[in-house]
Amino acid sequence: MSYQIKEVFYSLQGEGYHTGRPAIFCRFSQCNLWTGREQDRHQAICSFCDTDFIGTDGQNGGRFDNAESLSQHLMQFWPTTTAQPPFVVLTGGEPLLQVDQALVDSLHQHGFYIAVETNGTKTPPKKIDWICVSPKAGAPWLLTEGNELKLVYPQVGLMPDTIRINGFEHYYLQPMDGSTQQQNLKNAISYCLANPTWKLSLQTHKIMGID
Repeated sequence: MSYQIKEVFYSLQGEGYHTGRPAIFCRFSQCNLWTGREQDRHQAICSFCDTDFIGTDGQNGGRFDNAESLSQHLMQFWPTTTAQPPFVVLTGGEPLLQVDQALVDSLHQHGFYIAVETNGTKTPPKKIDWICVSPKAGAPWLLTEGNELKLVYPQVGLMPDTIRINGFEHYYLQPMDGSTQQQNLKNAISYCLANPTWKLSLQTHKIMGID
């Protein structure tokens, strides 16, 4: 299988459980909840998405003919001065439209710890090390088990009170960005305080001004 990659970059994880952890980000092109084109946003299931995932023209992006070539491409972004195993975050778009067992196995052969950020509408390959699911209202939610549930808040039709607390190790509320972000933040804080199973996730990369 070939892979279409929008961009690859090395930065700090900005949100969720691994906040602050150095990581290689591999952003896959394509999503099944939005075309990525502004003219289609009003029809999108995930209409609040703020990510450019169209094409392969981002930094260090491209088309890769096989899992080995993509693994080698990713490996070059990890510092050679550390003995820490390389940490890669497969994101999108929706990475599970393209991530297959061949890629997971190849990345493991190169020593990667693999995290995936998915909308939960697709079944993942086996042996992914860390699965973060961020479900979207109006989309079929098939992947109901994993390491981390990160719920963008609020979403009409998918509020934390409607979610059964099982299947994940960690539960996060992430205030939706936009014109109501400050009110969303206040409401998310209040909800977490009243329901301690949930933790607050902030997009700290935006606060710090990094990718």
